[in-house]
Amino acid sequence: MIIYMEIIQKLYQMFILGTKGKNLKTCLSQGLGGVIFFKDDIHSKEDFKTLIKDLSCQSKITPFFSIDQEGGRVERTENIWKGKKYLSAKYAFEKGIDFLENQTQQISGELKEYGINLNFAPCCDVNTNPDNPIIGERAFSNNPDDVIKGAKVVINTYRKNNIISCIKHYPGHGDADCDSHLTLPAIDMSLKEMEKTHIKPFTELIKNDFADIVMIAHLHCTCFNKEALPSSLSKNVIDYLRKDYNGVICSDDMVMKALDNYENACETAIRAGVNMFIYRNSDDKTVEIIENIAQKALHDNELQKLINMSYEKIINLKKKYNLV
Repeated sequence: MIIYMEIIQKLYQMFILGTKGKNLKTCLSQGLGGVIFFKDDIHSKEDFKTLIKDLSCQSKITPFFSIDQEGGRVERTENIWKGKKYLSAKYAFEKGIDFLENQTQQISGELKEYGINLNFAPCCDVNTNPDNPIIGERAFSNNPDDVIKGAKVVINTYRKNNIISCIKHYPGHGDADCDSHLTLPAIDMSLKEMEKTHIKPFTELIKNDFADIVMIAHLHCTCFNKEALPSSLSKNVIDYLRKDYNGVICSDDMVMKALDNYENACETAIRAGVNMFIYRNSDDKTVEIIENIAQKALHDNELQKLINMSYEKIINLKKKYNLV
């Protein structure tokens, strides 16, 4: 029983759940790693601040209170402002470095006021496909060097405000021609091509210590796996990323339809080397996934080892930002 309680608490730390469902407060009391907020959670400044304070009181370990606040198309606070307040990465970058830095400072101040400590930004995808339905203006540019330049400004500004950033969507969503919320995109290019353009921003940011969290994408890259396998479940992709990076690897939302054809996707991703998982709900189905993995880990030393390693990475990141 003691071993199970230790496993389940460490495993819960590997999950960031949304508010939809009846289990969020219970999960927080068991050691849930984080909460992610969406537009429907945020209707006024005071209500949102109160929500975060309330959830903080339920928590066994200080959670990542997280959000996707990129600006433009992806701006979760639009109900407060009755519309979009910030420019997307592309248009902010085009206005110049000073504008981008000032806008990021405004976003940082707003997030700190609410109690947010993790922003799933910036997008470090290189938008090489003009018909890309999921990235587009969310990318700084179709040039990897400009993406690196823009990302460094944004990450530096968040760090000055003690907000954790997350670079996404590894190994690069910029050439996709479909939306991973709806299906599994395929990127059919050589590893050399991927490294030259799409992987380049991530490699440069990681080597220069700009990566606190790397979000792994749900897309199939043929240079890593011939069969259709999402990067988020691919040991080949994770092992390649681990050549340079020893920090926290987080999944994109695990309820996206790109994963619909993959049973036990979360366990597969853990075994591939992913450390944290986003589920937009805290419903019974999500809790069942976590508890089933914990039960399996009781009799699986390799799974236990992976859970322990992920837990250490997450706690070390929280210590870095004075959350524990």
